[in-house]
Amino acid sequence: MEILLVMPRYNLTTKKDYHYFFPLGLPYISAVIKKEGYSVDCLNLNHLEGTVEEIIQKQLDSKKYDILGIGGNALNYAVIDTVIQTSRKHPSNPKIILGGPIITTEPELIFEALNPDIGIIGEGEETIVDILKKIKKKQSTQKIKSIMFRDKSGNLVRTVRRKAIENLNSLPFPDYEGFGFSEQLDHLNPNFSWIHNAFDNPRVYYALCSRSCPFQCTFCYHEDRYRTRSIENVFKEIRERVKKYKINIIFLYDECLGVDKNRISDFCREMNKLRKEVSWDLKWICQIRVDAVNRNILSMIKKAGCEAVSYGFESYSPTVLKSMRKNITPEQIDKALKETLNQNLGIQAFFIFGDIAETKETARETLNYWKNNCEGQVGLGFIQPYPGSQIYKSCVERGIIPDKLSFIKNKIAVGLWLNMTESMSDKEINQLRKNLLDYMAKYPKFVIPFEIKKNYPDNFYIKVKCPYCNQEIAYDNCFMTSKLNFGFIVLCRHCRRRFFVVSLLQKIAYRYYPITRTVRDYYLNIKRFILKKTL
Repeated sequence: MEILLVMPRYNLTTKKDYHYFFPLGLPYISAVIKKEGYSVDCLNLNHLEGTVEEIIQKQLDSKKYDILGIGGNALNYAVIDTVIQTSRKHPSNPKIILGGPIITTEPELIFEALNPDIGIIGEGEETIVDILKKIKKKQSTQKIKSIMFRDKSGNLVRTVRRKAIENLNSLPFPDYEGFGFSEQLDHLNPNFSWIHNAFDNPRVYYALCSRSCPFQCTFCYHEDRYRTRSIENVFKEIRERVKKYKINIIFLYDECLGVDKNRISDFCREMNKLRKEVSWDLKWICQIRVDAVNRNILSMIKKAGCEAVSYGFESYSPTVLKSMRKNITPEQIDKALKETLNQNLGIQAFFIFGDIAETKETARETLNYWKNNCEGQVGLGFIQPYPGSQIYKSCVERGIIPDKLSFIKNKIAVGLWLNMTESMSDKEINQLRKNLLDYMAKYPKFVIPFEIKKNYPDNFYIKVKCPYCNQEIAYDNCFMTSKLNFGFIVLCRHCRRRFFVVSLLQKIAYRYYPITRTVRDYYLNIKRFILKKTL
């Protein structure tokens, strides 16, 4: 039985593209399938040139595959659709299995739209193994838990949901190499994302120490109970991969590392051991809730090599925080922000506007705090109603999203400024949008490099002076298509403050950000529409 797993292309392009965060879902699926002894080919569309249709056609021509597996989230709809439709037309006609949040969050809707042979709902590791065993023995798959299919009459059937995987230590480590992980590592740039800034040649490993989340924020989606891997199991993976791939940055996908303070302590202890075992500097980045940090914890993770912390600030209004079910307070946000800055740790955080309970007054409360306290270290944006989230369901119920499939296909991949509130008018939302863009242009620091050298096409050496600590910093290997038009965020390698590195043209554009952002968004919408047609 020949199996093909396809990783979606994450940016709409027909060129090779290494600027994406390596996903874990399909690598875990590949690992469990290979562990069972099946023949698996992995295809990473991001690392290949050509349209999705051309790449899939060529791969299916090369070998007779019995099964094609693909997964992702709603943002990947266009690419997943193209993969499935291309496979359907191919003479080999492989059985198509679809998994991931895209179908888990809207099972019937997505199954009807994309029409796979089997849909996997929820965690897929145990389910895919059950499916393959049945197919191999030429037995019916209809009694397998957590799947969807059509019966002989064409009716859509959804089986009972299986329990979440209890023992995460039992899972094999994700099969990154099957999807070209080494190739991506060799093409990473320090300015792709704030997490890459620590080194001119970043080599980032993505790890997951737990699954799900114990909280129920309205803008987020998860169903299963929060579970953790043992620290011993986590570091067995990390130690192996760091040494194999010469990793210098570890990014933890966990949404709330600090739920258990003893666990943080254990993690830091093991990280300190690992950092002594390698001959190069090793940094790491994590996500922690503001109610789980204090000065001692921040000092501890800093000493263990933590470069930056990601927080979910969301709002400074207690009314909005309560509506979001965040279970945090403005005072905890303030304390986390100031203590983190005092420890010279980088911060990744956003205030997101547009919650159901948002008003002009609550928005002003958050903006005033941001302006007076955040030093340009915190982003501003609007809540995005992702499928499965409570706010998405509310938008559907209230008619704000009248057509769920059209929304997923045509709008969700674009930054939206939807009016999801109960009390603000569209005019007030538009004014709030303008205020956010004005603040984003006025208060962060925008720095023009005083030295730029071109190493080779699309690769530059730049030198800047940090606007916070006045230290000169050089960043090599920066990806830029032009010396005249560029802009990206960096972390100062001395004080860990974030600031924008921009060309003169970009700096001028930010002065008129409400106008230039509108023009940019309009251009990107047109570009996305055209690219979707040429997938």
